[in-house]
Amino acid sequence: MPELTLNNGVTIPQLGFGVFQIPPEETRVAVTQALDAGYRHIDTAAAYRNESGVGAAIAHSGLAREDLFITTKLRNGEQGSPRAAFEASRKALGVDWVDLYLIHWPVPSQGLYTQAWKELESLYAQGLIRAIGVSNFLPEHLDELLSKSTVIPAVNQIEAHPTFQQAGLAQKSRSHGMAVEAYSPLGQGRDLENQVVAELAAQYGATPAQVVLAWHLGLGNIVIPKTVSPERMRENLAAAQIKLSGPDLARISALESGTRIGADPALAAFTQL
Repeated sequence: MPELTLNNGVTIPQLGFGVFQIPPEETRVAVTQALDAGYRHIDTAAAYRNESGVGAAIAHSGLAREDLFITTKLRNGEQGSPRAAFEASRKALGVDWVDLYLIHWPVPSQGLYTQAWKELESLYAQGLIRAIGVSNFLPEHLDELLSKSTVIPAVNQIEAHPTFQQAGLAQKSRSHGMAVEAYSPLGQGRDLENQVVAELAAQYGATPAQVVLAWHLGLGNIVIPKTVSPERMRENLAAAQIKLSGPDLARISALESGTRIGADPALAAFTQL
């Protein structure tokens, strides 16, 4: 499994397993199957309400904690109390430390994300978090955060897939030393139906999902596909063995349509509570 080195020297498996929208009661089984398939990077969030399922799978895996990379996120409605929120997540996960902790959304209407970041910096300094980062931060949010921060975010996790790439945001994030992590990397399945993706899948003897994941990896993105199918878990993991040529990467990059699936971070103001 390829790894990327974050801006503080911590390494992260470039292909991970996401648990967004997996029901809490199904999460333990899904994560156990993912770990059995070979995943070592698990991405969850307090807002998903399934951290305890992730923790149960970790506890019963028999794997050394040091061999796993666990990400979780601060809920929007808890930006005013990030330390308590982090401790609740750590307890639910049953871990002594979290590898990556993200501010889930900027929620600019609250005006709290720079204050919350200061608390994350403190938790990071204490060694309770190995790397801190953000999610869904647009250029203006990054500028505001960087103007008031000591620690540069290690990651900006954003919606990114062939038809919605946010290339300018990705470039800006990388220019400041942040890794780009793609959620909804397959466009929630919509991008798999594209004719170019289908042609490349046939050319490489791969599935459409593998081709899109290989495109992400070829661009240098961290990617966290979600599935509850053990067969698809293995197929997705095998995408790390596919190397697309430069021209084929460009064919997929040309599919940009500017169509966002998720909420607009400039306006999103839900609490996630």
